[in-house]
Amino acid sequence: MIRLPTQLLLMIGVLCLSMSVAAQQSLRLPEMGSTTTRVLSPEEERTFARDFERYLRANKLLIEDPLIRDYFDEMGFRLVSFSTRNNAPFRFFVIRDPSINAFAAPAGVIGLHSGLILTAHTEAEIAGVVAHEIAHVTQDHLARAMEAQQSTSLPTMLATLALAVAAGAAGSPDASQAVLLSGMGLAQQFSINHTRQNEAEADRVGIGLLATAGYDPKGMAAFFERLNMASRAMGQGPPEYLRTHPLTINRVAEARSRAQQMTVRDPRSDERFHFIQARLRVLMSRRAHQAIDWFRLRLEQEDRPADAMRYGLTLALARARRFDEAHSVLGELLEAGPERQLYRLLEGEVLLSEGRDDEALETLAELYRSFPGSRQVTTQYAETLMYGGDSDRAARAATIIRAHLRDHPHDLRMTELLAQAADRSGDEVRATEALAESYYLRGGVSEAIEQLEKVLERNDLDYYQRARITARLNEFRSLHLRRMNTGR
Repeated sequence: MIRLPTQLLLMIGVLCLSMSVAAQQSLRLPEMGSTTTRVLSPEEERTFARDFERYLRANKLLIEDPLIRDYFDEMGFRLVSFSTRNNAPFRFFVIRDPSINAFAAPAGVIGLHSGLILTAHTEAEIAGVVAHEIAHVTQDHLARAMEAQQSTSLPTMLATLALAVAAGAAGSPDASQAVLLSGMGLAQQFSINHTRQNEAEADRVGIGLLATAGYDPKGMAAFFERLNMASRAMGQGPPEYLRTHPLTINRVAEARSRAQQMTVRDPRSDERFHFIQARLRVLMSRRAHQAIDWFRLRLEQEDRPADAMRYGLTLALARARRFDEAHSVLGELLEAGPERQLYRLLEGEVLLSEGRDDEALETLAELYRSFPGSRQVTTQYAETLMYGGDSDRAARAATIIRAHLRDHPHDLRMTELLAQAADRSGDEVRATEALAESYYLRGGVSEAIEQLEKVLERNDLDYYQRARITARLNEFRSLHLRRMNTGR
């Protein structure tokens, strides 16, 4: 069982409750942000990001598409590398939620809601949000907020949460939501000046990060203005991001003025943002035809990069199983860039959706040979090899995945796929080891220990297998003992 400090439990409790009281409402995460041990113990800092990831995954809130995940990881770590805490652990998550929001949490956790990403028009606008949230972490804003609210808001939060739970249990979601809003409003009155100070500091530090990392520093102010426009257009109130990150006319003006004074050292020119955004739009669309209409309108109006719109249109058409149209649009992309990895991956994806597995594998095998270290290529190739029940293909997938996991040992998706591939190819020992690792990555250390103890009972293990499994088992037992001693 995961045990977090009382204040964080309350925050996460409020989060979980707000999700359950009204299914139609978007997830609302609190603004947080620090890696300081004044908020979490060293052990909790080490495990918080993984615990949080498991929570998101269990509630189907995590976008795990490799292309989207890797793009925002790369953006985030590039910005972090220029910060005052460039050696601190950070984790970046794309949240499956259409609301316009972002947040920073303990232990360097940064979250971006899908709705926020889809609202932006340029890479610099999103980079501005990421830089701002990183600054909340590097400037210890969460620790300061906890200290400021410790004597006033904690009892209020306790009472508020209890009342909201009671209201929700009684079958009154509107009442429980009202209780939450009234209680949190009192806490906000105590911290509003502190919050504005934090926002100004995060803007200043974030704009500096943008410029030194090669992004257009005007991106932050541009996105602020875009949010203001969205706020005026939304009859139900401003975007959630503006509620957790107060925005004033002076703040926008100061961000614009500061950006104009900045010199970008090594300007970036990366068009991938529009492709990643197009991909996310398709994944977030409830109906494929809506995405198809959106991309076609953009192509007609010529107000977005055409190739990125064709990429999204191809993906949406394939999701709608309109394969002739999908291949027609894909052909335009391949004609313009026949060797481009992104287009070839899309080709493999469309072929697989169409049931042309052999052709998809041929395309991906060629890509794997050309880009052996590509995480996106490796993931898609391994997943495609697992389609159907062929044991030889499963063995090939297992070999590819094991090589991948040496560089990415915490990739749960590929660890689980390894367990399936090893099992299908008849390697029961490797399958059990991979299953144990997947339990561990999900937080189930006891279950991981149980799996390895079971496999050690086999009489057919060779010396190297037994030594490898015993060493990993001892690591799990040591971790389990530490958690028992620390009450986790």
